[in-house]
Amino acid sequence: MAGPKASRRSTRSVRLLVAGLLLTAGVAAFSCGNPVHKQRAINVITVDGVINPVTARYVGRGIGNAEDANAVALVIKIDTAGGLESSMRDIVQDIEASEVPVITYVSPSGARAASAGTFIVMAGNVAAMSPNTTIGAAHPVDISGGDIEGTLGDKATNEAAEYIRGIAILRGRNADWAEQTVRQSVAANQDEALSLNAVDLVADNVEDLLAKLDGRAVRLTSGGEMTLQTKDVPVATNDMTLIERFLLIISDPNIAFILLSLGALGIFIELFHPGIFFPGVFGAIALLFAFFSLGTLPVNWAGVALILLAFVLFAAEVAVSGFGALGIGGVISLILGGLLLTSTSNPQFQVSRWLVYGLAAVVAFFVFSIVTSIIRARHLPATVGTYTLVGKRAVARTPLDPTGLVFINGERWTATSTSGRVEQGETVEITGVEGIRLTVRRIGKENESDTNGD
Repeated sequence: MAGPKASRRSTRSVRLLVAGLLLTAGVAAFSCGNPVHKQRAINVITVDGVINPVTARYVGRGIGNAEDANAVALVIKIDTAGGLESSMRDIVQDIEASEVPVITYVSPSGARAASAGTFIVMAGNVAAMSPNTTIGAAHPVDISGGDIEGTLGDKATNEAAEYIRGIAILRGRNADWAEQTVRQSVAANQDEALSLNAVDLVADNVEDLLAKLDGRAVRLTSGGEMTLQTKDVPVATNDMTLIERFLLIISDPNIAFILLSLGALGIFIELFHPGIFFPGVFGAIALLFAFFSLGTLPVNWAGVALILLAFVLFAAEVAVSGFGALGIGGVISLILGGLLLTSTSNPQFQVSRWLVYGLAAVVAFFVFSIVTSIIRARHLPATVGTYTLVGKRAVARTPLDPTGLVFINGERWTATSTSGRVEQGETVEITGVEGIRLTVRRIGKENESDTNGD
């Protein structure tokens, strides 16, 4: 017959299997996208928010889908304050290599294409803007959101200026103004951008845009030229897949801080309460998502190290059960790690200070509650140990004359009789414990059924 340990192992295996199946099903569900099946349509995708690897992946997929569906053109609606240079370059390269015309469109009204967004708009075969929108202010900044000083700053500015100038020349737009957006951080609204030949047209909405695009000749990077026929062409919207939306949501410094902290907390709980299934699994998954999120941000790895150090200090505090320096050090380390996680003055990449203080307070309360419980438990009257055997009954497994073996609580003990010889099978009462040896007295076989030893 299987013992309790085997049963526990079987239960844990079943739980792991169920968790794995649920995770697989979730990933499969998240991966289900909104495929575009319409042939010879106008495909529309929307870039809204920070430019990061998730955005670059989405734009690349949108261009690929448009090519596969032999789309008439791809419209990229843009509203962004900027983002990572590496992701911006990936998007520009995909646009320039596209086999279908790409129309970059700053939309809706009130939107902007700043910093990295300026490069993306300028890369389109046709660049358009909605009323009350802006473009420009593309000067490179460092991880803290400030100017890059010295030679490194000059190199970054010169390189970015030449890059956007090359994009503007390729598309036949105002290269001098494009360069000024990098060197002088100039910006323009839709009317100014149109008059400066920074964009090609202004349109109220997608319908107005398509009407104005009809009959316009565009040149693809491959060298071919084509005339857009957008009149009475169906529009196919290609939104982000669920997995892309999920990854975009977690590609946020606040979410990254929460996932990193909760993931470490889950592992912390699992280490001190290994019988609990959920916290360890949750912690591992949260940490994986946290590191993905950090990979999309201008992260300061010293901040990550401080957050992980905080939970090492919390674990040490619980291990020594001391309400003192280790726990306080963990709280300080967690706060500093959150504040330094991105080390940037750019609001898009900052962790909210209220979130840092609030989460640190919650985690500290949780950890110190555990420590307090341990300290209280140590001051409670002892209720377990070998001394609790006194007064209980056991069964002699060998004759006691005066020493032999008795059986109690599933264990065999060496025992010495204080009431003469005890025969095998007789019931005895434990009167004392000396190290690993018991002292017992005879009760008699008639009381065997009352023992808790057999």
